[in-house]
Amino acid sequence: MASGNMKDIKRRIKSVQSTMQITKAMELVASSKMRRAKERALAARPYFNTMYETITRLAAETRDSDSVYTRRRDVKNSLYIVIAGDRGLAGGYNANLFKLAAASMEGKHAQVVTIGKKAQEHYAKRDWPVAADYPGIAETMKISDTHAIVSRMLGMFREGKVDEVFLCYTQFVSPLQQEPKCIQLLPASFERAEQGGKPAGARVLTEYDPSPEAVFDAIIPEYLYGVLYGAVVESYCSEQSARRMAMEAASDNASEMIENLNLSYNRARQAAITQEITEIVAGSGEVGA
Repeated sequence: MASGNMKDIKRRIKSVQSTMQITKAMELVASSKMRRAKERALAARPYFNTMYETITRLAAETRDSDSVYTRRRDVKNSLYIVIAGDRGLAGGYNANLFKLAAASMEGKHAQVVTIGKKAQEHYAKRDWPVAADYPGIAETMKISDTHAIVSRMLGMFREGKVDEVFLCYTQFVSPLQQEPKCIQLLPASFERAEQGGKPAGARVLTEYDPSPEAVFDAIIPEYLYGVLYGAVVESYCSEQSARRMAMEAASDNASEMIENLNLSYNRARQAAITQEITEIVAGSGEVGA
């Protein structure tokens, strides 16, 4: 009986060791991808910051204008761009984002543009209409790849098919922290940051040709290209970071399980040896009698 129990434990130890080898390998792969994705995310931020500062200055110049991109409407239809992962085994990365998006869409007549295979699969089983799917583009994303997505979004907004556009993604804060966010893209709103009461200094006078309004309307798509690209890069980096953490936790759990199984195996082995010694002693006593 003890021998059979020992075989089961050894089989279980081998199974857990095989699983731990997989989780360790996935952890290393995720770590490598996270480093490259983090470099992309950090490289994209200066471009976005410069673009945002530029468009904020333009917004200040055109504050009294009536741009189609800033005009407020009665909201009847909403569009949500949801950026999730292409694979699972990333802890609560995808679930947390879907939960935030669902809370934001609650009570609205909304449709969805999905980026990532998991977002595609998630909304295929939900009641929200899907306007477009873009799976498998995050890892090799270039800013030119955002043009088709943004053009579709702007077309729907200009034609009045949607009255507001939101972007749901996961911001990379640190390798240990990822924060799901949902921001409004359209109608656009730009507010200059306050300078804490300090004098602003000399103001640069900029002349816009043909007009600040025309330049503002022309630069909005460029701004949205940068925002969407930055969101995809941040989300991909967050996905790899979350997967690395999940695989690290799985490897630690497997190691702890193997340790407990080894302890159980040693106990079963000791019990089997004790039983054999007892049987030998008992048998020798009967022979001597």
